Amino acid sequence: MLTLGIETSCDETSVAVVRDGNTILSNVILTQVVHSKFGGVVPEVASRAHLKTIIPIYDQALEQAGVGLGDIDLVAATMGPGLVGPLLVGLTFAKGLAFGASKPFVAVNHMEGHLAANILEHADLDQSHLCLIVSGGHTMLAEVKRFGEYEILGGTRDDAVGEAFDKVAKIMGLGYPGGHRLDGLAQSGNPDYVRFPRAMMGQKNYTFSYSGVKTAVALYLEKLEQGELERHKADIAASFQEAAVEVLVEKTLRAAREKRLYHIALAGGVAANTRLRKMFQERLNNKKYRLFWPCVELCTDNAAMIAAAGYYRFQRDGPSDLTVNAVPYLRLTQA
Repeated sequence: MLTLGIETSCDETSVAVVRDGNTILSNVILTQVVHSKFGGVVPEVASRAHLKTIIPIYDQALEQAGVGLGDIDLVAATMGPGLVGPLLVGLTFAKGLAFGASKPFVAVNHMEGHLAANILEHADLDQSHLCLIVSGGHTMLAEVKRFGEYEILGGTRDDAVGEAFDKVAKIMGLGYPGGHRLDGLAQSGNPDYVRFPRAMMGQKNYTFSYSGVKTAVALYLEKLEQGELERHKADIAASFQEAAVEVLVEKTLRAAREKRLYHIALAGGVAANTRLRKMFQERLNNKKYRLFWPCVELCTDNAAMIAAAGYYRFQRDGPSDLTVNAVPYLRLTQA
């Protein structure tokens, strides 16, 4: 079964073709660079950029897969969460394709797409597992009982961890989006140079908070003498990253122990962070636990994960109604 996936929830225009929910035939991703000059994603600008690029990206995805629209069996698109304008571009385009070609259509929860990225790449991932979803818009710990059945153990009470990475990178002069730049810089720094706060790490819940550590970095930078930031930029980046990552790792491992879930999956853009992966590996010293993460391309927003999630959702629930609308604040448990 060939599924055409479409993803436009933020500033990536992506179209993919996936066979049987597990084989990627194409996965074309175009990241909008125009937002860097604004220091963040501008929804109206993103919407207009999606309108300009969605058809060329669609054509490229079909060409790379070596198929035509007539070969497609199912059309899947993100319905939320995300920015409403960008969501509507992809969702409307997908529904139009499905209607015009008499193909079934399925609306996909973006976060369920991130969950499906690991299912797409790791055939040996247990159906029941623990997943940490970390990105610019989400920080969430979910127990996956099976695809489509989830229990949210905890989330962030303010900023998402990826948002904190980008904002700290911005105030350090690393540009936007700066999460991956901060990660690269931190690799040559001393993570013990500054002890930034680990918010809520000692509490027994699975709630996260990143506004405090972001503010702590900003206040620290304000007090530096002239030239000190440049001399210790890598150390400061490493210190912030250590604080941000340690909370994620400790709470996730505690949840795995308490829930007796031995497969742990990472998903979302921050799942590509090198320190996050390394710290998990360092602290997973019990061989009965296994750690999974997608390749870098599948960590970011992409249509292959939407196609995979759409395939499994279709197998479970059948097609979606073509009247379905974009839902900017859609929850995972509403999938």
